[in-house]
Amino acid sequence: MNAADSQWMARALHLAELGLFSTSPNPRVGCVLVKDGALIASGWHERAGQPHAEPLALRAAGDQARGATAYVTLEPCSHHGRTPPCADALIAAGVARVVVAMQDPNPLVAGQGIARLRAAGIAVECGLMEAEARLLNIGFVKRMTQGLPWVRSKIAASLDGRTALANGVSQWITGDAARRDVHVWRARSCAVMTGIDTVLEDDAQLSVRAIPTSRQPLRVVLDSHLRIPTSAKLLTPSPSGGGLGWGSVLIVAAVRDEEKIAALEKLGAEVVVLPDESGRVDVQATLHHLAATACNEVLVEAGSTLNGALLKAGLVDELVLYFAPQLLGDMARGMAQLGELISLDQRVELQWQDVRQVGHDLRIIAQVNKPELSKPERGVV
Repeated sequence: MNAADSQWMARALHLAELGLFSTSPNPRVGCVLVKDGALIASGWHERAGQPHAEPLALRAAGDQARGATAYVTLEPCSHHGRTPPCADALIAAGVARVVVAMQDPNPLVAGQGIARLRAAGIAVECGLMEAEARLLNIGFVKRMTQGLPWVRSKIAASLDGRTALANGVSQWITGDAARRDVHVWRARSCAVMTGIDTVLEDDAQLSVRAIPTSRQPLRVVLDSHLRIPTSAKLLTPSPSGGGLGWGSVLIVAAVRDEEKIAALEKLGAEVVVLPDESGRVDVQATLHHLAATACNEVLVEAGSTLNGALLKAGLVDELVLYFAPQLLGDMARGMAQLGELISLDQRVELQWQDVRQVGHDLRIIAQVNKPELSKPERGVV
């Protein structure tokens, strides 16, 4: 592979990124067809159930696809799902070479698409810009390989790590630009998860409103004792009518209060009961449930209780931290309840991924290192 291959794959990755807000639960995939050093056609997967990137590019190329090189950001599928196998479409079109960024982690594919192409006499090369391709589909990869979604916790805080005053007042610590940026993370997520205390204190909608989007994330509330009021904003119908207008709502409880469950279901919410041994919501079981319902990325917008529970259980993959240029003092609320650490070996270690200024605030993206942890209590709220 050469510099030209990298150039065309970068173009395919850019196309795949166009599906950032819309492809879930499918992966984001782009395809570029090149012949004699010139672009013939391209395509990207926009929405589950609609054509994949490869058939769209082949349709646009027509007969010119014969003898071309296809640059694809994810291994072409080899199975019949909602759409026919993309590997078969490339074979039928007569492409001569396929360059793939990464193998598909989906067990239904997992190398079979590449094998099918090679069996048909097509030259296949895999691994070009694989890191970039994995990052683009980080949640899909984790769900397929671990049965869990990628968990991204967003926290807005003062420079001294405080998220609210002692009395709970937190609106607004960060500025308009940072809050708008949060809506971008919501839009790319399959689900936005919070705890009942945050709902009771802030009554947030947890919907995407600040940027255009054709898909709203599932909103998940962990509520052990079903304390959520039926008047909560996230349960109210949209202004245009027709039920919950800001996306579906899932309430995860630890008790089975049939009367309250019936009232919530009447409002359009779904309720599942997932208790742990202590009688609180089992957060790990909740994440497995979300993965089983095809959630790739989960954005946590919660208080210190849920953030702490997820971090202690080793369930947070990434932190998106917004720090405002202000100090709130040691009496204000912290970012995560981790309990008393008696050894530095118990600390949560991070790896910086990105640091930049957003408006007047500082945004830090960091992935969580995950050594073997002693298992703390998993329940919450």
